[in-house]
Amino acid sequence: MVEITIRKRPQTEAVVTQRKFFKKTARGKVVKVLRERYLRDDVACGIEGCRECSTTIPELLPFTGSLEHQLFPNGHYILPDTNVFLAQMDLIESSLFNPPMILLQTVIEEVRHRSLPLYNRLKALSKSEDKQIWVFYNEYRSETAIIREEAETPNDRNDRGIRNATAWYNTHISLTRPPIRGQTQVPHPRVVLITEDAANRQKAEQSGITSISVRKYVEGMKNANQLLDLLSAEGSQGIEPTKAAVGRQVLYPNYLPTSTLLAGVKAGALHQGHFNANQYNYLEGSVPVPAFAKPVLLVGRENMNRAVQGDIVVVEVFAEKEWKAPADEVVDQEATLKNDDAEDSGEEGDENGEEVFAKESRVLSGSSSQKVSSERQPTGRIVGVIKRNWRAYVCHIDSTSLTSTLTTSLSTQTVFATPVSRLLPRIRLRTRQAPTLLNQKILVTIDRWDSTSRYPEGHFVRALGRVESKEAEQESLLLEFEVPYRPFGKAILDCLPPEGDQWVVPPKGELDVQNIWRDREDLRDVIVCSIDPPNCQDIDDALHARLLPNGNIEAGVHIADVSHFVLPDNPMDTEAAARGTTVYLVDNRIDMLPSLLGTNLCSLRPFVERLAFSSIWELTPDADIVSVRFTKSVIKSNAAFTYEEAQLRKDDPNLQDELTVSIRLLNSLAIKLKEKRMAAGALNLASPEVKIHLDSAESSDPIDVEQKELRETNSLVEEFMLLANISVARQIEASFPQTAVLRRHLPPPKSNFEKLQDILRKTKGLSLDVSSSGALAASLDKCIDPSEPAFNTLVRIMATRCMLSAEYFSSGSVAKDTFGHYGLASEIYTHFTSPIRRYADVLVHRQLSAAIGFTPLHATLHSKSHVERVLDVVNRRHRMAQMAGRASVEFYVGLALKGRGEAAKARGEGEVKEEAYVIRTFRNGVGVFVSKLGIEGLVTFKRDTQFDAENYTITVPSAKGDVKISVFDQVVVRIEVEKDKNTQRGKVKMTLVEPVDSSAL
Repeated sequence: MVEITIRKRPQTEAVVTQRKFFKKTARGKVVKVLRERYLRDDVACGIEGCRECSTTIPELLPFTGSLEHQLFPNGHYILPDTNVFLAQMDLIESSLFNPPMILLQTVIEEVRHRSLPLYNRLKALSKSEDKQIWVFYNEYRSETAIIREEAETPNDRNDRGIRNATAWYNTHISLTRPPIRGQTQVPHPRVVLITEDAANRQKAEQSGITSISVRKYVEGMKNANQLLDLLSAEGSQGIEPTKAAVGRQVLYPNYLPTSTLLAGVKAGALHQGHFNANQYNYLEGSVPVPAFAKPVLLVGRENMNRAVQGDIVVVEVFAEKEWKAPADEVVDQEATLKNDDAEDSGEEGDENGEEVFAKESRVLSGSSSQKVSSERQPTGRIVGVIKRNWRAYVCHIDSTSLTSTLTTSLSTQTVFATPVSRLLPRIRLRTRQAPTLLNQKILVTIDRWDSTSRYPEGHFVRALGRVESKEAEQESLLLEFEVPYRPFGKAILDCLPPEGDQWVVPPKGELDVQNIWRDREDLRDVIVCSIDPPNCQDIDDALHARLLPNGNIEAGVHIADVSHFVLPDNPMDTEAAARGTTVYLVDNRIDMLPSLLGTNLCSLRPFVERLAFSSIWELTPDADIVSVRFTKSVIKSNAAFTYEEAQLRKDDPNLQDELTVSIRLLNSLAIKLKEKRMAAGALNLASPEVKIHLDSAESSDPIDVEQKELRETNSLVEEFMLLANISVARQIEASFPQTAVLRRHLPPPKSNFEKLQDILRKTKGLSLDVSSSGALAASLDKCIDPSEPAFNTLVRIMATRCMLSAEYFSSGSVAKDTFGHYGLASEIYTHFTSPIRRYADVLVHRQLSAAIGFTPLHATLHSKSHVERVLDVVNRRHRMAQMAGRASVEFYVGLALKGRGEAAKARGEGEVKEEAYVIRTFRNGVGVFVSKLGIEGLVTFKRDTQFDAENYTITVPSAKGDVKISVFDQVVVRIEVEKDKNTQRGKVKMTLVEPVDSSAL
């Protein structure tokens, strides 16, 4: 039974409608289902001053409607149907589009069934303070509710309901206008049905309802020129075909019907997976599928068949004799397609198009046919798309595609929008604002990709700002990696303690209205400290160690008790689950939780009492665990050290105080814990990490970059965080075997290491044993070149890239023998130690709290499907946050190097040069890694070179003779910063200086 939430009249006075239908159960039994709903006549219309609807709600639609439209001088309200929100959400969300809007319950429910992401956007929109939106529960008002008729489809029923509600509003709305003396007819605003469905418009007009398409409505608005660009090409009706749309030839195979795709996948004849574009070669892509150890290779745009990075696609695999190896050449989209015409792309008889295809065919024909058979992999083509990954992409307008650069011109142009990501194709865009959008970062959404067009078509969403401006780059980076960065709303902030930053832990023994001290251990007398990077404000963890009378050591990890403040299913919890993680950029931090919690009430600041969740072990001096216990606690940290400060304190022989002794005890245990992990087969991998020096807190301009220095205290903290995570994982899995939130790192397929093994064998005569994590760890230790001290680190970095990514999972969703963490050589693992910045840790805290009997487990954490859905989001957010962080570092490294180069020139010191190592060879270039700066670069050669794919060498001609360059060779590169064609921001450009100067070639 569904009941209305507005109860201004007794339920007994409501009209009841019933609907009978028959439903088949899972076992095949047919049962009759009766649904009832209570209809009311007091559901408010939402119009200010309505004499028929007595309501005290302040957020009402204006009395006169909107007077700012050419077609409706007496005022109007718009009532969009479902397809408007499905196709034109960017327009509806725009701050420039703000007519008073009636949003029907029918429309909301239909959007929810059709698209959950759009439903979430619509929900947020309906609550926005910047919009004039009234949600009308038409299914519960007696005059507007309808029942589906015999042989009527659900869609037709909903369309009829929307028309019925519009007609009722137009009758009802005349009652909202008080009579004016001397006038027989009072002009009143109209309710206008906005729909993209021509049949729906026709039926509306036959019933006397004013109805209009989105495009026609927007054309009558004052700011039409800006708003028309926001219209989706897919949803807009009445758009005149472009020159290229007439007489186009079919360039791509049509997709198979969905039923055929699903049947083919089920039968094993076809294969489903995510499409991955090749960052070095736009003419190649791949799709990992379970049936093959190596991903299915897609060669050529026809075989990639309009797939975009991240799409879920279905592939057909060719016969084994047609399998190929990936190309060994850098193929740049911008260089190959630089003369393509945005207007003419795809037109039959297009000479430029034929030239492009001929150029691409030449590249493809010589790419991989000569490779040895061992490098070949399954090869196929895409025959259908199950789910598009289309969204708003950060782009810039390609100035060469403009037909007019006059800023006064308001004529529509078709131009190319070049995405920031090299993994994406250029997007054809029709806009009136092209000249004014030059040199700006913009957001563009893909609407469709026809089989007759070489490029997808999209629409403009909004401008972000001038390219290379710090503000535009920051926002574009967040948008590029889908980082939620909107300010926390009122409903979320209302979940914070009302005392604000005045909140304190109440004194023990006094009136404890929040039950804070119930079953909570008082550890305020324990000598506790935190050790973090410099300027850390969100302090998640603190540690202590002290000798016990029996000669053993008590060690404790104390984690911020975030779950005390973030309660299940409230708005703050929902927002934290959606954000998934805090995102750390070089000069900014996008918090998962409001700063009052993250940097204050939950942060384990020194000299302040804070709530914690403590994991306390008794360990032998050899770091063997005697016992472990978990307790909610209150602590008072004695100090907040940086890694450097803690290291200096530990190493100072003159200091013998309790805090210093505690750090030394922790360090001695950490050394032994690490030895045990390594002996068990844990991997000691490497990733490039750099430290960027900023000018000041005001300007945040980068002035220099250097490699991060890791100290013993870094390892100290890491070992105890690992120990806590493993101990907690065991506890929650034992207590909740079906829904424990765990983290695993699956063993990588041996095929992932084939190339690295082959390179090491042929260039250095070294072997890499990948039979287990222990064997890999041992063989990595032996990868040493006495003449190159950085060689071992380089191999470890390359080995890291062969690994799979770690992921969160629910314990009941996978087999227990797959729980393990390969890199840590642990049979079970989770994340418990950073709940301020990771939502998975918040869930783990709730489970651990229930496991020790402190609080009951919330119902959502008993549901395996719910936990899996949440962790899917968290996994995605975690990956995107990592990529956003790396991109931020890359951007600031570029700025710092640009500043360093300019300063060097000013001092007359000339160009900036750095030592680097070759990590990859191509037919026309080499990939290099500068360890000092932690960055990679691509050096390409314009002259003909000799490429030995089997031995990973490239021979470059020079004035002094041929020079052979191999993977792992040490070289010297010249470093400059130039504007990247894709990102339109500074990018590090590298030129080989030694053993050959590539700029002279």
